[in-house]
Amino acid sequence: MYDVLSVREDFPVLKEVIYLDNAATTQTPVQAVYAMQDYFFKYAANHGRGAHRLARETTNHYEDARESVASFFNIDAEKTIFTKNATESLNIVSRGFPWKKGDHVIVTLVEHHSNLLPWVRLKEIGVEVTVVDVDITGVVDPEDIRNAIKDNTRLIAVNHVSNVFGSIQDVGKITKIAKQAGVMILVDCSQSAGNMSIDMKSLDPDFFVCPGHKGLLGPQGTGVLYIKDPDEIQPLFLGGGMVNSVTKETFKMEPSPAKFEAGTPNIPSVIGLGRAVEYVAELGVDSIEKHEFELARDAASRLADIEGVEVYGPEKRAGVVPFNVIGMNAHDVAMILDQTKGICVRSGYHCAMPGVSSLGVNGTVRASFGLYNTEDELESLVKTVSDITALV
Repeated sequence: MYDVLSVREDFPVLKEVIYLDNAATTQTPVQAVYAMQDYFFKYAANHGRGAHRLARETTNHYEDARESVASFFNIDAEKTIFTKNATESLNIVSRGFPWKKGDHVIVTLVEHHSNLLPWVRLKEIGVEVTVVDVDITGVVDPEDIRNAIKDNTRLIAVNHVSNVFGSIQDVGKITKIAKQAGVMILVDCSQSAGNMSIDMKSLDPDFFVCPGHKGLLGPQGTGVLYIKDPDEIQPLFLGGGMVNSVTKETFKMEPSPAKFEAGTPNIPSVIGLGRAVEYVAELGVDSIEKHEFELARDAASRLADIEGVEVYGPEKRAGVVPFNVIGMNAHDVAMILDQTKGICVRSGYHCAMPGVSSLGVNGTVRASFGLYNTEDELESLVKTVSDITALV
């Protein structure tokens, strides 16, 4: 049985606040923090550079983290690349692919800016971009994506879970549609990695990205990029650690993953991410998913019952619950929640302006639930929002 009170003991900050901003950043467990501390106190050195004992130990821990992440997603370690966030991962793909004028990319209306802007920028080199619409709950119809495919379509980039609506996209069906058409597929798992069970071997996308600091519980400044065929993509950065020979005229790159990890990486944070992923696996992703989704769906239902509150998104949602108090600015609602009850939520456009704007509002309040949130915290949110409606 999932013991949320025991889980909370691993996150000391939760004693001070009701933290419901997990779609932005989730707290990191002490086990991962201690792993990072061990790096600084016991063996700090550079990764992949040096024959001395500290360098060897650092490299071993860094590569152990890669193995942990690869095992978690059921993917090959040599195709598992560490980045600083999902944004960097997406830009590596968008800038490293050999685009030609007239190529075509498909995205959806409910993408985070990080999975929209890199593709829109390709218009500068003659790439066509189609933004597929969604329904009022933020769900994309896979058939709409099928209908958007053209002879020149090279890539479909789609989120697994919307950070605006909490809607869960049918990425399995979308991936099959892409493969049937001979089109590459990129899945943005920023809101699902660590929150939902994902077997990438079974899903078999060409690319997937996620940050380390959300459902995987790792520190900020970490991200993951999976490339099914690393030879398809050129690295975004060149420098030390990604070459095996250099002359005055030319150079030869290392194979993946080193090819994509130029320079000194964020070693302590990657080590922390590796331990955090192990922590998630120990708890069980299925148990985490059940816990988070039940809280979110209960919250959405109860908030919708409050007169003067409008809730957005589908009934079958992930851990994200966007809402507004009618007649109040979303930022004001968020500030009152924080100042009166210490409830931390996000407000605004959530770095996804097209999706939020489709609702006809200037932002929403977003409560997003994590593995450590409780029914009591849900009750506090609902009661406080109800009290806020009396201020209108």
